[in-house]
Amino acid sequence: MKNNHKHAILIWLAATLAGCAGHGPIGLVDVQRVVSNWPEYQGYQNQLMTEERSIASRRESAGRRQRDALALERKYAKVTDQLSAQIRDAAGKIAAQSQLKLVLTREGTGYGGVDITSDVEKALNITEKATPTPGI
Repeated sequence: MKNNHKHAILIWLAATLAGCAGHGPIGLVDVQRVVSNWPEYQGYQNQLMTEERSIASRRESAGRRQRDALALERKYAKVTDQLSAQIRDAAGKIAAQSQLKLVLTREGTGYGGVDITSDVEKALNITEKATPTPGI
């Protein structure tokens, strides 16, 4: 469930960040880094994983567990929408300040663009933990 939700966040953000307006180059946000450094996201993720394990381990009917799992998915979708909106809003503000024409997620971009991840993290009050450099 965890990887599917991260992918859903990334796809949704890629689509919505593309609407950030401006007049300059393309900005990039490393969403995986943002969510891995964001205590608010991590707290929700841990809570939802605990609830998922609890549902799976209950000695209830399969139908009841399925209903509870669907309710948890709806809850997760609502939280994901709220957190994604916060990331999108922060990226939009940075894009406007930096006069960026477009903001995309780093995950779907091979190269190029201006990385605004640390600015988005600052806007969300996230303590920056830089992504390790490959090969070091």
